[in-house]
Amino acid sequence: MDGILLINKETGMTSHDVVNKLRKILHIKRIGHSGTLDPQASGVLLVMVGKACKVLPFLEDTDKEYIAKMVLGKKTISDDIWEEVLEEKQVTPISDFQSVLDTFKGEIKQLPPMISSIKVNGKKLYEYARANQEVERPVRTVTIYDIEALDEKELCFRVSCSSGTYVRSLCHDIAEKTNNFGCMSSLIRTKVGRFTLEDCVTIKDVEEGNYILHPVKEVLSHYKEIKISDTKDVVNGRKVHLNCEADEVLLTHQEEALAIYRREHGDVFGCVRGLW
Repeated sequence: MDGILLINKETGMTSHDVVNKLRKILHIKRIGHSGTLDPQASGVLLVMVGKACKVLPFLEDTDKEYIAKMVLGKKTISDDIWEEVLEEKQVTPISDFQSVLDTFKGEIKQLPPMISSIKVNGKKLYEYARANQEVERPVRTVTIYDIEALDEKELCFRVSCSSGTYVRSLCHDIAEKTNNFGCMSSLIRTKVGRFTLEDCVTIKDVEEGNYILHPVKEVLSHYKEIKISDTKDVVNGRKVHLNCEADEVLLTHQEEALAIYRREHGDVFGCVRGLW
């Protein structure tokens, strides 16, 4: 059993919980996921099954889309409502939510929340936070492609962004822009790359056998595909001669991903990773 499962993760579960449940349901140990979702968030989670786990290091930095809600008046250690409140202050009403959101379009700098898995000096930020230790957080550059107010009263918005964007931090910064404290109160991931929430199944669906495994080549579409008929050299890890402009390619055989190859010199390509 090899391929990609598109799971609609429920709230109250970690991404690791999803993997553990699927291992028991599918009776296969080799399962991994790409793009962790916080326990209280829901939505699209890419799960790699069997040989598909080999492609995890080769996935492109996949853009994502979310629908989020935020509340004003509270500053928390995690930039969401589920962790410790650090400070509160009176709310300054936002008169034009969309205008505020528009100021965040494009390339922006983000300071990630202390409750996050980003590593500093070999330790994750949340480990410092749990130990009440101070540490300087690395500023990250991310891109907001589009951001749209869906409900100004509920402070609900949709955002399309680059991989690595913290929507929790975005909620914090939106509030700060309006002279408020603020944090995220709800998050749904609606899209990862070209995969949408409508493409996903639930864990219950998998239990009932109502799912499909997407082929590995679907998540490697950012590579130039070259179809080959003779697989002998490739499955033995030998170098091959290829006539193409791309420096990294996906070799396929009978519509299945076979290997990722990289140019070494001239038209000679060497194997980076076998996928059989």
